[in-house]
Parts: sequence; C-alpha cells; structure tokens
Amino acid sequence: SFQNEINEVPFFDIQLPYELALKIFQYLGKTELGRCAQVSRTWKVLAEDEVLWYRLCQQEGYLLDMSISDHSCWKLALKNCRARERTLKTNWKNRIGAVSQLQYELGKILCDVHSCDGVVIAGYTSGEVRLWDTRTWDYTAPILEPMHGPGDAGPQPHVSFVRINSSLAVAAYEDGMVSVWSLMFGREPIHRYQHNQRIQALALGSEGATVATASGFEVKVESPNDRGFWQTTQTFEIQKLVNFLNLVPDVTGSPVTVAAAEDIVYLLKAEDPGKVLHSVYGQPVTCLDVSAHEAAFGVKTFGWLLNEPNQILLYNLETSQCLKKMGNSMGDFTCVNLQNSPPNMLVTGNKDRRVRVFDLRKSESLCSFYAHQLGVSAVQMDDWKIVSGGEEGLVCVWDQRMGTKLWEMHARHPVRHVWFNSHSLITANIPDDKTPRGASITDDDLTAHRKHRGIIYAYEFSVDQLAVESILPICRSSYDEVTGYNYNIGLAVPYDNI
Repeated sequence: SFQNEINEVPFFDIQLPYELALKIFQYLGKTELGRCAQVSRTWKVLAEDEVLWYRLCQQEGYLLDMSISDHSCWKLALKNCRARERTLKTNWKNRIGAVSQLQYELGKILCDVHSCDGVVIAGYTSGEVRLWDTRTWDYTAPILEPMHGPGDAGPQPHVSFVRINSSLAVAAYEDGMVSVWSLMFGREPIHRYQHNQRIQALALGSEGATVATASGFEVKVESPNDRGFWQTTQTFEIQKLVNFLNLVPDVTGSPVTVAAAEDIVYLLKAEDPGKVLHSVYGQPVTCLDVSAHEAAFGVKTFGWLLNEPNQILLYNLETSQCLKKMGNSMGDFTCVNLQNSPPNMLVTGNKDRRVRVFDLRKSESLCSFYAHQLGVSAVQMDDWKIVSGGEEGLVCVWDQRMGTKLWEMHARHPVRHVWFNSHSLITANIPDDKTPRGASITDDDLTAHRKHRGIIYAYEFSVDQLAVESILPICRSSYDEVTGYNYNIGLAVPYDNI
C-alpha cells in the first residue's frame, strides 16, 4: 500500500519518478541495496522491490526457470538459495550425506555404466541392461528387455557399451547388435540395428535422438525421421578402426560426429563425409571429448621427438583450426573432460598419476594433483572441486583452489565412470576381467562372486532435501550383509534421536 503511494522518490534534492529510480537501483548489488534500504523509508521500499531481487537471483544463476510471479519475496528466495549452496558445499567437503550401492546380482559382471542427471544405466555380462533413478530413494530399477528373436534361446551376448540421455537409453552388445529404448515408453526397445562386426564405440547425443556407432571401418548414425521412424541417416567409411566416438552437442540440422581412429581424428558431417580434423602419422589419440564448438584430445608421441612430449590438442570445430597445444608430460593422457567443465576450462587425467586443470586461454596447467597410483581413469570438475577416479579403484574429491584432497573412497576395480552435479555423485568401478576363473559362471549358479562383480555407488549430499519419512538405504538393509555399514558417511537413521 505504501509502495503505491510513492510516485516521486527523493534523490537528495531532486524528485524522480519511481520507474526511473528503479532503473538506477538495478545497477546495484546485494550489499549496496542493503545499505540503500537503511537511508529512508522511501528508499527501503525501492531497494526491496521484487524486480531488483528477481534480477539478482537470475544473475547468480538461481531459479532460472521461474517467472517473477512465482515467489512473493525474491530477497528471501535468494537468501535461501545461497544458504542451500553453502550447506551443499560443506556437505561435499566433509562427506556428509548418504551413500547407496546400485547392485544387480543376476547381471553377473558389470560391463559398462553411464548416467545422465541422476539416472544410471548399467550393462552386464549376462546381456541385461538395467536402470536406476537415484533421485528417488524407493525406486527399483527396471531391466530393459532386449527383443528376443525366435532363435534366442541360448545365453545372451555380453553388453559392450551403454549410454543414456534425458529421453533415450542405448546398449551395444558383443555380437554387434544395438538396442535403443525410450525412457517414456517402458521396457521394449523402440529401435534396434545390427553391425556385422564387433562395435568399438557408441555415442549418444546429449539431447535429442541421435545414436552413432563404430564397427570395423564404418561409422553409422541413426535417428528418427519426421514421422518418428528410425533410420540410418548417415554412413561413413573411414580408413582405420575407431577408438573414440562423440556426437557434437547443440548442432542444428544434420548431426555432426567426431571420431578418433588410431592417429586420425575425423569430423564426420553429411556434407563433408571424410573430413580429417587432425592427423600425424604414428601419434595415436589416447582420449577425446567434445563440446558444442571444440574438440579436445590427447595425443601420444613416441620418444624420438623429445622436444614434444604427450599433449592435449584443442581444435575449433567450425574452422578446423588447432587453437591450443597444452601440457607436455611423459605419460599418456588417459581421460579428458571438456563438455562438463566450466567455461574456458578443461580437466585431464594422465598415466603419470596426475590430474591437471588447464585454462584454455593459456597453455600451461593451472594446477596439477598427484592423484592415482596406477594412472587416472575418469575426471570431472566444476568451479571449485574436482572428482577423479583411478585404475587402482580410488575415487578422490579435490578442492581445486586449495589444491588439497578432501576425501577418498576405495573399491576393488578401476573407476570407469564419474558423474556429479551440485548435490549428487555417481561412480562406477568396472572389472577389466569379464570372465574371471572360479567366479562360478557355471549355468546352475546365476550370480558371480561379489569380488568379481564391480560396483556402482550413488552419493547424495543434500540431506536436507530427504523427507523424514524416506528410509535411507542403510535402514533398509537387513544388517547381516557387509553392504550395510556406512563407509564413514554420517547418515540420518531414524533411531539417532530417540
């Protein structure tokens, strides 16, 4: 009511219209607005105007999908968002939260794991593919059914690769078959196709419905047409066997694929089918990641060029120019993460046991952590932390600015998948040996011994979000199995406060 009475706002010795005064105040930050609110009653109304605080909330990246009418007090909303972020950071640093294991005994041994936004997909040696939604505690994972043909009575082929995005799940099998499921329409595949040789690489677009697979000297790209029928939209013949395959995100028009085949990196577009992005004879590519405009990959150089050790190269996908050569280490770069890193940043792992962070505007690394005994196998970073996984089975969480290790967790097999967002972390330890001796793989025993199986962990750090009624996994356990104990993670169990 008071706000409606203000038409003129006193600015020292002149009177300004409210709208004009508001325009001046929109250049102020939180602290300045707080000070202005103490000047006078009129200025307080102005400094607490919803438009100003809504804009500040958006600028800081909170509640981006909301309109101004969704909250009655945006100043309070901003305060709550910042408090929640601080709590989350504290929980991450001190490992306060809940951890659960995503297990499926009948799958025998884990072959590949991938995740998108808290939904995890896993493929097993039994040929089964399984999903978990870690955002809800009481969710039990469905098994995605393969399409059984009439002659499929025998054992199913192993799963080679799995991928998932917000709408699709894809699995490639040892016999060259690829199945695509829709996450909306239940368990039967909506599409499947066959390669006549083993599949070396599988890629799924981060959004939308495009799948790319590489087998032999062929890369196939499949996607649905306007009427929703899946078809092969592109087929590329290339000279060497593909090791790494990525679909470029956020491409309008026909999909663009980046394939690394031994020492050549191809940029595969419909209009320019055999375009070579990078090729140096005898220098194989050791890892690859692709963002909307750039591709980053590790290149292994052999000892005769001592002045140019192993490097990460950064290419612009529009101009096909090499923008940067980064790092020079004696070990091979084994993993690189460009797409999920903050702007102008890149994080890599190396066989020389180090995790390095690069600023794409400079050539030398910003920081380098001595991390994993047998080499680094998976990395991801955000603006303050790095999570790395190693061949020896350790997952480490690092504070990037301080250069210190916050905590670590160990499991038996190499870490092959690491994914996190602001409040959860998913890690997968996948065995290299898929047919271990003495793992009771006889037909009458459907499970493999736990030590051979591999393991997926899901951590949840925003304990405040969990309703009191939702039972944590530790409380659901029967207490007679090893997995019941809490791995030094502080858990809220019902009988903690009686």
